[in-house]
Order: sequence, then C-alpha cells, then structure tokens
Amino acid sequence: MKTHSWPENHWGWPVALSHYHGVRRGGLIFTGGQADLDTQGQVVTPDDLATQTDNVLTHVESILLDLGAELNDVVKFVIYFTGDDKDEAQILALIAKRLSTDTRPVVSTICLPELCYPGMRIELEAVAIDPEFRTGTNPHYIRSDKLPALPNQYSHVVRCNDLVFTSDMSAIAANGNLNASGDVIEQTRLMMKNLELALQIADCKPSDVLKLNVFYQGDGSAEDWEKPAAMRAEFFPEPGPAATGISVTGFAREGLMTKIAVTAVAGAVANTPPVRYSWPEGHWDWTTHLPYKHGNRFGNLIHLGGQVALDANAEVLHPDDIVEQTKIALTNIISILADLGATMDDVVKVTTFYQGNASADALHQNLNIRSDAFQKPGPATSGIPVPYLVYEKMVIEIEVIAVARAH
Repeated sequence: MKTHSWPENHWGWPVALSHYHGVRRGGLIFTGGQADLDTQGQVVTPDDLATQTDNVLTHVESILLDLGAELNDVVKFVIYFTGDDKDEAQILALIAKRLSTDTRPVVSTICLPELCYPGMRIELEAVAIDPEFRTGTNPHYIRSDKLPALPNQYSHVVRCNDLVFTSDMSAIAANGNLNASGDVIEQTRLMMKNLELALQIADCKPSDVLKLNVFYQGDGSAEDWEKPAAMRAEFFPEPGPAATGISVTGFAREGLMTKIAVTAVAGAVANTPPVRYSWPEGHWDWTTHLPYKHGNRFGNLIHLGGQVALDANAEVLHPDDIVEQTKIALTNIISILADLGATMDDVVKVTTFYQGNASADALHQNLNIRSDAFQKPGPATSGIPVPYLVYEKMVIEIEVIAVARAH
C-alpha cells in the first residue's frame, strides 16, 4: 500500500502540482525536499539559515507524523544548502539537537551557489524507516574511526531493512584533515578507498551497490568529467549500479573536489532476491564506457540513475531547451520502469537537477512538465538548480526511486 502526505497548512508551490510532500511504501518513507516556504510558495525567513534549518526540519517532522512515524525514524538526510563549512557545521548541529541520542542517520551535504527561490538557504530531504519494520536491531547505525570525520550524531553507515545507506565518502581523513587538497584524481582514489571500507564494515561489496550519487568540482565539460569517472567505474563490476553524477562549482570545504554516497543491498541477507538490471534497447549512453546500468530492481525497490536528453552516441538532444529535454528524460524514465515491471504510478521520489539559479521561472519551467507526468497524488520531489551539468548544453537530469506493487 502506498500512502501520501500533505499535512494541513503545509507549505506549497506557487503553481498547482501533482506532487505530495511524503510517500510511505515498501518499508520506507521518502520526503521531498523541504523548504522554508509558506502555503503560497513564498520564502518565510529569507537568508536566515538557522531559522530556515529549524523550519525545514519541522516540515520533515510533520510529514513523518502524518505518515505514522517520527523524526527519530530518519535513517538518511540529504542537505542542499548555500554557504561555507561553518554553515554546514551549523546545519548539522541544529539537526542533531532535534534527534534522540539513539538516532544517528547517515548524511549527505551538497553546497550550491543558489537554491530554487531567492533567499532560500536550505532544502532538506529525508528517508525514514516505516515504524512497522523497526526492531531492536533495525535500523543499525555504524560508525568507524577509519572513515572521514563526521559529527557524533551521524553514522557512516546505516543498515535499514535489507538496505545499506552511506554518508558522504571523500578524501577527508578520520582526523578531519583533507588529503590531496585541490587534486580531483587523488581525491577520487582516496574517496573510493573509503567507500570500499564503508561497505566492508556493513558486510557489503561493490557489487551490492544499487545506486550511487557523486558530486565533483568541474566546469560542465565531458573532458573534466571523464578521467575521475573512469577511476570510479573501476570500482564496480558489470552489471553496475544506477548512477547520478553532478558537477558543482565547489564544496563547503575549501580544496575538497569530490564526494560520493551510495545505497546498497545489505550483506548476508537471507533469501536475498536477485537484482534485475535495465538498459532498454537504443537507450542513451555516455561518451566513455562505464559499468553502470540505467536502472535496477531489488525485490520491489527500483532505482534509476539520472536520466537525460542524450542519444546512444552521447549527443545532446535539443541543446539548451529545458522543456524538450525534460520530456525526453521523462520518456526515458517510463521506458526503464516498464523494463523493470513498473509504471510512473510506482514512483515514490523524484530528484531533478536543472541548469538554473534562484528563480521561480527557472524551476517552474520544468516542474510543471514533470508534475504532469504523474497522476495525483504523485511522488515526493526535490528540485535542485546547478550552474551546469556533465555535458555542455545538457540542462536537466532526473532520477527516481520507485516501489513496485508486489506480484
């Protein structure tokens, strides 16, 4: 059963959409990116990071309560924000204050020049365990003194149900020092070494990874992306996970060049169903061979990598046209879901990275098209503006998570 949430008097967009703020299905709860907006879509406390952080966390809590859970059921936070390393630390500390000492989610933090609307400083999304699946050992929080430094309230790895979630892995050492400052190649090597260790402490292997999200400092060119991408790809056997890679102009920590977080199948799961992979015939490809597949299905859980408007030769279709590129990305999503025995009605979470800035027009230009692809009540959603994407003139990338109906 799929349950949707739009709490009473919750914030809304200034345009009518099919999306809801949270979805509960398949043992997990997914929230869309929560923002400090009012019911008319206006920023409540412009440029006030502390107040916005408290407000968006309250929005997450309201969704969870509406779906029969609470803040302490969160197993993963993803934080998009504007600012520097001090702002990042402030956000993590403010969130930690609201959690019980027994709740230690994994966390990913992505620093951006701007968010969707002027004055918006943070967008917060969460994954939580369905309370019906909680036991004394589920979820299981894991920290390691060999992995990148992390505030005490957060875990490097969380095992939840039959899944493993990691916090950001990077070239930051356990003592907090940054190794190979400014060197994306060496940092990529160290990052993947840390990811391997994080998987090992959860009894996982690279072949167990279902989904990866990587962020790297770059200028939006294929040449800038290809060498680190090839190094990351060596880590994964074929068929590999679904993948989303996003170029950013920088990170909160000066000198940091890249970070990665993954979702994997938990190791040593009894009667684990095999993972199904998808690459529909004639689907788009990258400029260099990579082991990743466009989607996969583990049980009823489906992950799709970022879908874009490329052809099989990695040529950008409808250059710089966000409307047409959005339509193509959605068509690709429908094709992969069908290949994995699902439909758009099974989608629980959509994340869209689009070339744009703090502008309602830039967001709504693709948001309305995305929304029209779903019947109401639709999935939770996050929209993230970035200065540029991997390929020049490619202006949108959309990833989804779905939970198919049990056969």
